Amino acid sequence: MTAKPHAESCDRNREPILAVLRRHLGAARNVLEIGSGTGQHAVHFAAAMPWLRWQASDHRDHLPGIGRWLDEAALPNTPPALELQAAVGEGLQPAPPLPVVDGVAGFDAVFTANTLHIMGWEEVQALFAGLPSLMAPGALFIAYGPFNYDGDFSSDSNRIFDGWLKARDPRSGIRGFEAVDALARAQGLELREDVAMLANNRTLVWRRTPVRTG
Repeated sequence: MTAKPHAESCDRNREPILAVLRRHLGAARNVLEIGSGTGQHAVHFAAAMPWLRWQASDHRDHLPGIGRWLDEAALPNTPPALELQAAVGEGLQPAPPLPVVDGVAGFDAVFTANTLHIMGWEEVQALFAGLPSLMAPGALFIAYGPFNYDGDFSSDSNRIFDGWLKARDPRSGIRGFEAVDALARAQGLELREDVAMLANNRTLVWRRTPVRTG
């Protein structure tokens, strides 16, 4: 049997992230995770929050590994992972089926961890551009990872990590909070919380604001 993929960082950060998620997802029913990676977070968070349906997603190459985690856990609230990726000029593709609750379509929350610094900036822009089509009114977007503030690194370790990222892929790198927040605000998302996490990471929580008419 093929071994499940495993990331030690998920073992370290899952409980601190869960503490933030519990504060915000108490009323959620449907959560979409973008960039589920190994699938470890999906299993851990779905087991800890059984009242919600946790929809994992990632590039097609990662789906078999995620599936091994989901199959072993056999949780009732983790459907099969979906193929989904940020496509420049197209947003998030292919468009996933949206849950419908009380006649309203869309996910109550979208979560992503350690993805924004891996993608190129154009893909980050595509991700944010695609969020409104996935989110129900008042839904949350929650992102975990390292961020720069006021144009500078928050730690020497993040500076070193950014150099490693750029050596691996010049298009990647730790993103500036202000630039990411501007993308969020352009899509009608309002920052609700910015939480300091382990290893100089942050968890950012935005809420989709109602569209004003008239």
